[in-house]
Amino acid sequence: MKEFVRTMLAVIAAIVVLNILGFLFFLFILGSAAVGSSKTVMPRDAVLDINMADINLAEQSTEDMPAFVGSGMDTRATVGIWDAVKAIEAAAEDPAVKYIFLRPDGALAGTASLEEFRIALEEFRTSGKPIIAYMESPSTASVYLASVADKVYMTSYHGGDATFVGMAGSMMFVKDILDKLGVNVQLIRHGKYKSAGEMFIKNSPSPENMEQNKVMIESMWKVVGGAIAKSRGLTMEQLNDMVDNLRLNFPEDFVQCGLADGVMTREELIDKLCEQAMVSDKKDLHLVAFSKYTELKAVSLPGKNNVAIFFADGDIVDGDDQYGKIAADRFVQEIDLLRADKSVKAVVLRVNSPGGSVIASEKIKVALDKLGEEKPVVASYGDYAASGGYWISNGCRKIYTNASTLTGSIGVFSMIPEFSKTMRKLGVNIVSVGSNAHSDMYALNRPFDAAELAYLQASVEDIYERFVGMVAENRGMTVADVDAIAQGRVWAGADAINIGIVDEIGTLSDAVAYAASLAGFDDPSQYKVKTSPAPLGMMQQLMMSFSQDDTPTILTGTPLESMTDILGSLKEDRPTEVYARMPYFIEIR
Repeated sequence: MKEFVRTMLAVIAAIVVLNILGFLFFLFILGSAAVGSSKTVMPRDAVLDINMADINLAEQSTEDMPAFVGSGMDTRATVGIWDAVKAIEAAAEDPAVKYIFLRPDGALAGTASLEEFRIALEEFRTSGKPIIAYMESPSTASVYLASVADKVYMTSYHGGDATFVGMAGSMMFVKDILDKLGVNVQLIRHGKYKSAGEMFIKNSPSPENMEQNKVMIESMWKVVGGAIAKSRGLTMEQLNDMVDNLRLNFPEDFVQCGLADGVMTREELIDKLCEQAMVSDKKDLHLVAFSKYTELKAVSLPGKNNVAIFFADGDIVDGDDQYGKIAADRFVQEIDLLRADKSVKAVVLRVNSPGGSVIASEKIKVALDKLGEEKPVVASYGDYAASGGYWISNGCRKIYTNASTLTGSIGVFSMIPEFSKTMRKLGVNIVSVGSNAHSDMYALNRPFDAAELAYLQASVEDIYERFVGMVAENRGMTVADVDAIAQGRVWAGADAINIGIVDEIGTLSDAVAYAASLAGFDDPSQYKVKTSPAPLGMMQQLMMSFSQDDTPTILTGTPLESMTDILGSLKEDRPTEVYARMPYFIEIR
């Protein structure tokens, strides 16, 4: 009887799964048909409409997801930074594009990505074509982007959310609640600034953690605020005065303070856009969405001579995880393919990672070192290239960084909780039996003793020494000099230049041009650019959306999963995993 019931349940489960898969396939057929039927036809006279609320500026472009009603999915088009910059460059030369209409509200991107995007817009203006910006809900990110425009207009309607108040981050500390639950997190680390895990063992930040966060935020504000002030003909002192004194509340305030050129209703804006396009009727005003124009101007297929951009985007993990992470085994295979590809003459390693597993970072670095022995490899840093992200890339021939990139974090840690007090609170008594003196040290039901802590600390110290030694060798520094600026400290790119851990402030395009020159190509017409690994397809994106959960944030834009991922390794029977990881994310908003 039991076997019959078990068999029936298995059959019912199989039928349910098959029906779900069939339904998903049907939806994708519909979605693919919808996408295929909306191919953009470029008019002879057009305005390039960059609405940041409609795009997700990321490292790589992905296929647009079908907009299923009630699905709750993000339907923004994901546009890679390389494709975005190349589309803006194409627009500057495209006679059909008269100017750019920039709507910066709702920008979804990291600070360094916005920095590269803004630089591309600055370059566009040198073509003689103008940029017209329009804001309704001015945030720090939208003002930063809008300030690059020839003219900045504000909505005349009150009620928009003005959140231009500078840049900030917040840290969460959960030691008090863990104490109440009886959870004891044992943190083994090297680096007085290595704050990963600090949230679990303290109820407030250490002085070193506060110091690095303050310097980091202030450095990033100098980049963002400095660009705004320069573009709008203000001093940094004037900008700080209006921000500190909350003088930017209503649309008229932005005009009065010099951050905008006028207020307009939507109808007045349309008239202005028509006037700029030299058309008399709004039906002759052809706005082309930026995401569609990017597809239209997609970079051509690779040729015989290629410079490859290799995207290392996400947390660094061991294994061959397929979605959204830098999985060591899979990435090593991709790197080996680049090394074997005779058409690839140089490689740009594009790093956008806060780090992760040490063993995974080491696997990837070894593969990159082998690649570098045969072909020039140049690094380009995105929003983050810290800890493990710096580990894998510090040996490249040259490192380009954005001024607002977060990098460094040269330090390591291991973090292992134990639940003996929790068990006692629940009325559970656990007795271990082992063959040797420390057989149960990873059972998580008692704290480590002094010998066990020393054992784990020795492993962390060994890895830290290797990390520092590696950086010293690759960067032409002494071990003492690296140790002085290491200790787990995170640096903004603008400061990283001064301490010697990166080479030059520059964009992904700058890195590609330099890598090409190392391969003997002085003219862009001599080579083409290919990208790898292949971006996520629709099914992969769907699988990612199913696997993600809605978690709270510990810093601006920071999922709590950045730490729970680390604790999650315990479920894989890997309690001794050592990490080279930055503990948080910062985004401009």
